[in-house]
Amino acid sequence: MIKLYKNGAYLINGMQIVEASNENELKAACGCCVTPEEGRKGTIAYSILMNHNTANSQEHLKIRFDAMASHDITYVGIIQTARASGMERFPLPYVLTNCHNSLCAVGGTINEDDHVFGLSAAKKYGGIFVPPHLAVIHQYMREKMAACGSMILGSDSHTRYGALGTMAMGEGGGELVKQLLEDTYDIAYPDIVGVYLDGKPNPAVGPHDIAIALVGAVFKNGYVKNKVMEFIGPGVASMNTDYRNSVDVMTTETTCLSSVWRTDEDTKAYLTMHGRKDAYKELNPSAVAYYDGMIYVDLSKIKPMIAMPMHPSRAFTIDDVIANGPDILRETEEIIKERLANKSIEFSLTDKLEGNRLRVQQGVIAGCAGGNYTNIEAAAHVLKHHSLSNDVFTLDVYPSSQPVGLDLLRNGTVADLTAIGAVWKTAFCGPCFGAGDTPANNAFSIRHTTRNFPNREGSKPGDGQFSAVALMDARSIAATAVNGGLLTSADGYFDNYKERPYTYDDGPYASRVYYGFNRGKGEEKLVYGPNIKDWPEQEALAEDVLLKMCSVITDPVTTTDELIPSGETSSYRSNPLGLAEFTLSRRDPDYVGRAKEVKQKEELRLNGEMDAEVAAVYSLLEKHLGNVERNKTEIGSVIYCTKPGDGSAREQAASCQRVLGGLANICKEYATKRYRSNVINWGMLPFQVRKETEFAVGDYVYVPHIRKILEGDMNNIKAYLVRKNSIEEVTLYIADLTSEEREIIRAGCLINYNRNKK
Repeated sequence: MIKLYKNGAYLINGMQIVEASNENELKAACGCCVTPEEGRKGTIAYSILMNHNTANSQEHLKIRFDAMASHDITYVGIIQTARASGMERFPLPYVLTNCHNSLCAVGGTINEDDHVFGLSAAKKYGGIFVPPHLAVIHQYMREKMAACGSMILGSDSHTRYGALGTMAMGEGGGELVKQLLEDTYDIAYPDIVGVYLDGKPNPAVGPHDIAIALVGAVFKNGYVKNKVMEFIGPGVASMNTDYRNSVDVMTTETTCLSSVWRTDEDTKAYLTMHGRKDAYKELNPSAVAYYDGMIYVDLSKIKPMIAMPMHPSRAFTIDDVIANGPDILRETEEIIKERLANKSIEFSLTDKLEGNRLRVQQGVIAGCAGGNYTNIEAAAHVLKHHSLSNDVFTLDVYPSSQPVGLDLLRNGTVADLTAIGAVWKTAFCGPCFGAGDTPANNAFSIRHTTRNFPNREGSKPGDGQFSAVALMDARSIAATAVNGGLLTSADGYFDNYKERPYTYDDGPYASRVYYGFNRGKGEEKLVYGPNIKDWPEQEALAEDVLLKMCSVITDPVTTTDELIPSGETSSYRSNPLGLAEFTLSRRDPDYVGRAKEVKQKEELRLNGEMDAEVAAVYSLLEKHLGNVERNKTEIGSVIYCTKPGDGSAREQAASCQRVLGGLANICKEYATKRYRSNVINWGMLPFQVRKETEFAVGDYVYVPHIRKILEGDMNNIKAYLVRKNSIEEVTLYIADLTSEEREIIRAGCLINYNRNKK
């Protein structure tokens, strides 16, 4: 079904895979030996990256993007940061969508105040403003902005438009600020991994089935981490572009950097239908292209899949879960219990077994992954002539945009779904991050959405409330609905299915979207609601740092949702101090109090005073090291996680720590580049350890000469671990930083860095 090549591989004439180690086969296939360095230039990704690289180097890239996108729980903070850094206009098309807080259901006037601010910013700086309910962020970008060979940057982790030939990346707000200030996105040239699609999917197999199978094959082994996935091979043509879009958006869950697909006549037809024929360009690898890794996928062998809680990589076929239900469900219960900070929570899956069949309480088809026309039409085909039961199971359907919803309304699909008891809703991302359709306590939900991380469905384990989510394709969700909530594969429901053609109508956008690019009105006033606050001032980094360990998390992976929750926190994304109160609330509820105590110690230092505990630590250090320059040593908090930052691009996962006085993270490995970038852009030190060190809450870590260290070699940083009456020398390191990143950390944060440049 899926094969991972151990080493690099060549693609010959778009069809033949030759392992790099097989020189004889390579010569026979193309008549010569092409070096990997030359072969890399034959990839689609290479040409796109080079066309956007402003540096002289092809190894250290400085990228300028063609467009950007943010939604309503990120754009306020980004604009506030850029404004504080000296921005006067949006120098590139910047789309502000309103698909996360669009319900305006919590926080009083807070959510709509953010929307009013966004529109005023679009008018002042020249932005594109998409009002609530019109589209989820990624569908709007597919329909209106993505173009073959272009690059788009977004402040949402699922910024992926590779199926339209666009290399798109999801990053924290700091990286978007750099583009607004006409700086660059600086990365080392990434590895490119080919994803060779062969065959054709079974009609009952949808894009989520393919995506879940892929994520299951590559997430845990890090096969594509921080790399570009390039989709090639004859199997691409077996899917229409809408279907490809739904596969592509899930590449985020592999932890890859970006994605891009070969394009064809179907891509051209999609862009033409959306009024953008000029955005099409044929993209294919050269006759000989070298890939740093290769994934072979036989689409005909993919079966309907389910990703069990608590990660999209927990991939099983639905048949497996039916055949081995008790074992898989017991294992899942153990994983959930182990992950939850509140061990008193009782959550059971085995109590939902009827024979070997799992009884599900809720189904949701929504967002940038599930809400596409192709998926809803397929689900409606299964559901037609059936009705939902009048028991617990419910089914909610959200289109990805108003144009998609409009055509489904005109062709009768909405009427059919409504008639059988499904609930039709508007374009909204809530079910993906815990702000819509929160299940009942101890319930189990199946969703064609992007993530099933712990608490993404909106439960609050700190209050004893917990439910869980599995990811499935819309087709099998519909089959489960037909069977009253008993878990069912879509096999057997698509024998004579043919999708009805989609007709795009731009009317909803033409009527409501504010298009202000290159038409900014500098005199326009920004409209602030009472919840919108400026970022608090941050100190420049001192000569030395003394860090107090305020949280230690030894889970294999820590998600951004655990660092700062989604869902109920969304209303506070425009209020840095208000949001910071939720930091680690679902994983370590005492963290905020500990961090605040450390912040008070630094405030005393700045006032020329010294906390008694800190004085005792210095006394112990001086017995071993000699004089410590106490007045030049900054005091801050630090967290240790084994592998932090999987998931969302939200910069608040880092900024909330910084607002509370955080100075560093220590880890074995950063789960994603984007989280590490957020740590850096907020002026925190991205420390790592090579060997296991047993940190404990309350430990101090003293790192002398850190400003000087940032100027040179960071491979072996001598630090001192202080606990009770003992000192232990430990070795930290910081992986490669650009010269700009070093300066950002020294300045104390990106805002300070930009102010210093004036």
